[in-house]
Amino acid sequence: MSEKDLVERTPSPLTRARLTREFRALGVKPGMTIITHSSLSSLGWVCGGPITVVQALMDALTPDGTLMMPTQSAGNSEPSNWSNPPVPREWWQIIRDTMPAYDPRITPTRSMGAIVEAFRTFPGVMRSSHPAVSFAAWGKHAQALVGSHSLDYPFGEGSPLARLYELDGWILLLGVGYDSNTSMHLAEHRAPGQVPVQQGAALYENGERVWKVYQDIEVDSDIFPLIGADFEQHTNLVITGHIGLAETKLIPMRPLVDFTVEWFTERRRHDS
Repeated sequence: MSEKDLVERTPSPLTRARLTREFRALGVKPGMTIITHSSLSSLGWVCGGPITVVQALMDALTPDGTLMMPTQSAGNSEPSNWSNPPVPREWWQIIRDTMPAYDPRITPTRSMGAIVEAFRTFPGVMRSSHPAVSFAAWGKHAQALVGSHSLDYPFGEGSPLARLYELDGWILLLGVGYDSNTSMHLAEHRAPGQVPVQQGAALYENGERVWKVYQDIEVDSDIFPLIGADFEQHTNLVITGHIGLAETKLIPMRPLVDFTVEWFTERRRHDS
């Protein structure tokens, strides 16, 4: 969407102070621990763009709160698994040999959106060590969330998602749907019947660039909207509203993950 289109569909500019008020009105409180998934263009025209949105979220949470976002760099992954688009087989080894190693300071995000890309550069933001599916966090529990991120099974028990679950965190879907809800991948790991897959990425080990193979499972976010709709139908836990023009949901993480584990368990039992 062009900036002209955004201006035309926005009744009045979205400022830092206005966004902070709207986050608070939705239910974002000082001291909360939140993972945010977002679409900047869904909000309307924001004065200052993604920086303003990040500042407003930090203002609403205060330094006693914690803000986390997925900062994935999924292009740094096993090329034989790529499908959108696939690359020729003769490219695979070239990619493994030459892909730049992940560096949390400079590696850009991929397909995460402008708000996430702005957030990862903010002072005080920490980024986890995973070369493909890192997370970044700011605030009181940032170190606890992203200070240790396992290479194997990066959405599983050694992940920032598991730490967020332990902290009884919240999920903020800001203009995006459940298919962007990374937290539900934790449930895929916890439910029985996972399908193993081998992944790889370029990273630094003892100061040297290496291509490292690691273990993971098949994940599928395409099914998450169906599970999310089922969760909302069976509970009254999801807070809905608007931030600017964006349809927004504030969701307690633990009940959603637990529900999703049960959903996958039942589905996989039936399929087997």
